Amino acid sequence: MIEDQIPTIKFYSQKSVATATFWGGPLAAGILLRRNFITLGKEKHGLYSVIIGILSTVFIFIGVFSIPENIIDKIPSPVIPAIYTAIIFALMEKLMGKELSEYKEKNGEFYSGWKSAGIGGICLVILLGGIFGYIFLSTSDFDTQQYDNSIAVFNDTESKALEIYSTIETNDAESSIDFIDKKGIPYWESNLQILSELDKMEGIYDDLLKQDNILRNYCNLRIEQLKILKKALSENTDAYDTDMEKISENINAEIAKLKK
Repeated sequence: MIEDQIPTIKFYSQKSVATATFWGGPLAAGILLRRNFITLGKEKHGLYSVIIGILSTVFIFIGVFSIPENIIDKIPSPVIPAIYTAIIFALMEKLMGKELSEYKEKNGEFYSGWKSAGIGGICLVILLGGIFGYIFLSTSDFDTQQYDNSIAVFNDTESKALEIYSTIETNDAESSIDFIDKKGIPYWESNLQILSELDKMEGIYDDLLKQDNILRNYCNLRIEQLKILKKALSENTDAYDTDMEKISENINAEIAKLKK
């Protein structure tokens, strides 16, 4: 059939299909392969190519959006297109590689690479429209103002809790212990409750959840620090200095994480 129709038929070459696929995804591959299959007299295969191209595109982007941001950010941007392009190239070789080789040997004419690139570009525009549409529609109603207000309360409570260190310098041990029991530890526990409420906010971003977790560790370390300080004041001893230094190091480590 090919031999008789060489003057009137054309195919998309494997290179053209691969280039269009890299930019336009499996959707572009499905469109170009459909034309090749129709030229080979396999119209059903052509229909299947388009359907599979559409479904593959949907599955790829669902998969990409399902990957956590901290992981996807580490993957070089060309990697995913390179993978599905290689898969399409291999499938094309298996399904019509022989026919295309015979056609080329008989000096058959192929569609211009610019035409396949144009189809790839059109598919790219369609894909970008779908991506931006998804992002727009999935934008959460997260209340940043409420979050910021709660963090402001957290910071104010933190300042009040840290007054213990000026209290120690100006008051006796008994007054300092009273501050720890009635204000210091309750202040930090109040901040832990604020963080728990923030974590429950609808649409809260992953970065903010990570920040909340660091602040939670920070609060727990502060509570532990106050409990040891209370022991030291009660027993009037410096035997806990090493423990206090270790906790201070851990506190500074958590603060450093917030600055990254």
